Amino acid sequence: MQTASSTQISPQPQSPDPGAWTLEKAQALHDAPFNNLLFLAQTVHRQNFDPNKVQLSRLLSIKTGGCPEDCGYCSQSAHHETGLKASKLMEVRRVIAEATKARDAGATRYCMGAAWRNPKARDMDAVVAMVEGVKALGMETCMTLGMLDLEQAARLKQAGLDYYNHNIDTSERYYSEIISTRSFADRLDTLEHVRQSGIKVCCGGIVGMGEEAIDRIDMLVTLANLPNHPESVPINMLMAIAGTPLAEARPIEPIEFVRVIALARIMMPKSDIRLSAGRTAMTDEMQALCFFAGANSIFVGDTLLTADNPGEDKDSLLFRRLGIEPMELEAQ
Repeated sequence: MQTASSTQISPQPQSPDPGAWTLEKAQALHDAPFNNLLFLAQTVHRQNFDPNKVQLSRLLSIKTGGCPEDCGYCSQSAHHETGLKASKLMEVRRVIAEATKARDAGATRYCMGAAWRNPKARDMDAVVAMVEGVKALGMETCMTLGMLDLEQAARLKQAGLDYYNHNIDTSERYYSEIISTRSFADRLDTLEHVRQSGIKVCCGGIVGMGEEAIDRIDMLVTLANLPNHPESVPINMLMAIAGTPLAEARPIEPIEFVRVIALARIMMPKSDIRLSAGRTAMTDEMQALCFFAGANSIFVGDTLLTADNPGEDKDSLLFRRLGIEPMELEAQ
């Protein structure tokens, strides 16, 4: 009789095409013995990426605080008393200066985030200039500005934007427990506008918000069943912030987090799986398991929008211990 501990997973999986994943199929992988799951994830990873290369990205908040959305995890929501003051949109030349420093420190992708429900017409000229300026530095460009209509997405594409980040955050079932000011369908509409414009999609979620394991799995099923897999999939571990509704959320267990990374790698084999927020709460050993499970991109720098992030020195030390090298900046 075959027991759970002896269940085998093929080391040469045939990853289903977008749209082919079922919740049952994904859950079976997620619930497999941990060693089997990691073996499969590492196998898939090696089929598509150099297992000892990790992309370094830098994230800059170009407009902080005062957001009208009520996302329960976010320190920048105007609905929450977090002590964060709202700022105006940064000047273009300052953004370019910060991007230049990030490039010179080894970052190959520059991500810019604004605490908006959606960009206003008056802001688009400056946003376009930021994209053009960072692109001229030879870096990949990414923005997260809230919801986009098709016209806005097309304009960003014309400016040279490579990626647009718009996370679905969690499963459709659990979504209303976290956010009430925009719907799950609103998220998917923006992703479709981004895709139609020709911009690459950066879309993932946050775990550790009080959801169940099945919600994490279902979130990945939604992503893997989009018309095309997101080119970039950030997986965030909740950083509980005082003053937000999720300030007392129970942290996700490290092994459960690694399972999410591994499942994302298997379900979206050619996507960059980005180890995002929450790394300050991870041990080196937990991060090493995440890299083994298929994470191949991190954010560097001391801050991640408004939250703490491990500094470059700590990341460099970890990379040296693991024999990992940063991906090099490719000629544009």
